[in-house]
Amino acid sequence: MNREFRIFHSNSEAETEEIGKKVAKTVKYGTIISLRGNLGTGKTIFTKGFAKGLGIKEIVVSPTFNIVKEYCTGSGNWLYHIDLYRINDAHSALAFGIDEYMSDKNAMTLIEWAERIEEILPPHALDVEIKRITDTEREIKMIPDIFK
Repeated sequence: MNREFRIFHSNSEAETEEIGKKVAKTVKYGTIISLRGNLGTGKTIFTKGFAKGLGIKEIVVSPTFNIVKEYCTGSGNWLYHIDLYRINDAHSALAFGIDEYMSDKNAMTLIEWAERIEEILPPHALDVEIKRITDTEREIKMIPDIFK
């Protein structure tokens, strides 16, 4: 399958946040975003920018120990920030109700470590792969290209 993609380059956390903010202003509610990348590549930084793009004023932190953080946009819509680092597989994710989060049409659902539930991700999910180039530089690849 040939899917178009877009690559962004970030040289700082601030630039990664700006890319997240830009993406938030482009996608529609009901979108599921699969965030992929090694530890410390900037998945939560991207999510912080995404939240700002939705107008969320709360401080966004990694939900590694909580698994899910919910943020209200103020307009009745939601941002669900899910971190599957402590989840082993799709069966475990379904046990805490990830399918309910992913089916909410009034929410944006960002899932860190989404590769752990590959088999239950919908085919229309936006994949965001973040790769460390140097200590500060990141390559952020989006599939499909939502900016074309």
